[in-house]
Amino acid sequence: MSGGEPLRIGNASGFYGDRFDALREMLTGGPLDVLTGDYLAELTMLILGRDRLKNPARGYATTFLRQLEEGLGLAAGRGVRLVTNAGGLNPAGLADAVRELADRVGVPVRVAHVEGDDLLAWGSPLLERSREPGGGRCEEVLTANAYLGGGGIAACLRAGADVVVTGRVTDAALVSGAAQAHFGWRPEDFDPLAGAVVAGHVLECGAQATGGNYSFFGAHDVRRPGFPLAEISADGSCVITKHPGTGGAVTTGTVTAQLLYETSGARYAGPDVTARLDTARLTQDGPDRVRIDGVRGEAPPPSLKAGLTRLGGWRNEVTFVLTGLDVEAKAELVRAQMDAAFDAAGRRPAEVRWTLARTDRADADVQEEASALLRLVVRDADPDAVGRVVSGAAVELALASYPGFHVTAPPAKGAPYGVFEAVAVDPAQVAHRAVLPDGSRVAVAPPRATREPARLPDPPLPAPLPDGPTRRAPLGRVAGARSGDKGGDANVGVWAVSDDAWRWLAHTLTADLLRRLLPETADLAVTRHVLPNLRALNFTVEGLLGEGVAAQARFDPQAKGLGEWLRSRHLDIPEALL
Repeated sequence: MSGGEPLRIGNASGFYGDRFDALREMLTGGPLDVLTGDYLAELTMLILGRDRLKNPARGYATTFLRQLEEGLGLAAGRGVRLVTNAGGLNPAGLADAVRELADRVGVPVRVAHVEGDDLLAWGSPLLERSREPGGGRCEEVLTANAYLGGGGIAACLRAGADVVVTGRVTDAALVSGAAQAHFGWRPEDFDPLAGAVVAGHVLECGAQATGGNYSFFGAHDVRRPGFPLAEISADGSCVITKHPGTGGAVTTGTVTAQLLYETSGARYAGPDVTARLDTARLTQDGPDRVRIDGVRGEAPPPSLKAGLTRLGGWRNEVTFVLTGLDVEAKAELVRAQMDAAFDAAGRRPAEVRWTLARTDRADADVQEEASALLRLVVRDADPDAVGRVVSGAAVELALASYPGFHVTAPPAKGAPYGVFEAVAVDPAQVAHRAVLPDGSRVAVAPPRATREPARLPDPPLPAPLPDGPTRRAPLGRVAGARSGDKGGDANVGVWAVSDDAWRWLAHTLTADLLRRLLPETADLAVTRHVLPNLRALNFTVEGLLGEGVAAQARFDPQAKGLGEWLRSRHLDIPEALL
């Protein structure tokens, strides 16, 4: 392994559409060895799949190319290597486009890419089985991609690549693959690999690690947070920080929030290693510096995760504005009128969902504050069933319904929606390959050792707080939260702001109490995981998001605000904590 100075890896993108000038900021703001960019998410794969249908030469994140107009010369001049998953569904196409750009701007670089994740491209046995009678709906699959590890990235970098383009790898693999190449870790070096995976998970969402989307945002100036970087050591430990003079903050709180994001239990399984989040220790190591060490690793699971997206059908939406008095009666009238219109047309959509958001308040000084929103969402496999049947019926009510009738936007024709499904595939059936700068292809072998990541027993809880007076107050007074989506499930991580708050939180916030505080989850399976080193609880809520973000099954389709809703709920909190 290489010793000496840590490897400095930065991040310049957390999603397709992130801050465009972040790549330039990271390259000019301070020293770096590697700069990563994460452009992919479950919804992004569906978007790129539709792009590819229109033009088979596309299917990658074009933003990255535009960023390289200036960024390629900056990276080359500073000796910074670029690693990105912007290749999406067409990493070879993006790699070729980078070479063409390099020739045009006069910056000679060696470009490599990683392939093999696209299961549709090479006829995965998984898909063949799914086409058999009773095998599911894979004939409708638009994209099917395995989540690869960092081995292909490492091979490209070891071969001297300046730019590495991948398709669907795990987000953390952008960092762990670079660290694996630099330090010469073997596949069995589970502890350092796990440390790098944890560092990669902290970096992958960009400014979320530096104060963005942070529960206690008032404690820092987060108007324009800088992007994060990790100083990774040969043993896998790291320091999370950011360039000097950039906005936001790096604290144990901001890093804890990101560690809990879109994870679940103590075992964080990936294609190269299973990282034990329960072993991670966070220490404030100076201003805007948080050290992460102690991370243990275990063999990866025997299967790879693959994400399948498909067009699930057609949807339409109308939002009626109900103002002033008798909101419930007005909502009942609209529902009855729309139901009658569906019956008269003989075309009732397969799914009709009504949601009344009581955003109104009595005796309001502003009309908007006197108004509630009644949202109608319809879905059907037939576009005609959600088109004129719905929009026409809504328009025709304009002068014939409740007083003050209006809608937030003109009713429109239906639009397609997508569905995401996670499935398991055999790593031996995935052709993970590194395509080196000289064009040669190197196969990346699947892990030799694997281990099913069974749930660990819950660790002992801390001693409860002594009995004392309590006061009704929001949970957010003593705890932060960060929430997100994984397919149709939602994840809510909650962490305590102090040791005493942790003693109270660990005994109080059970899965049953969460269901009571968040009534939308009352009939769903909720699993609680305990992470004492982080003073945190992580909850998984199964099925809250239906068929995933692209299906837009609820008001907040990615559960981004679920944690803040939880923090706003009132319960009896010990006065000593308040």
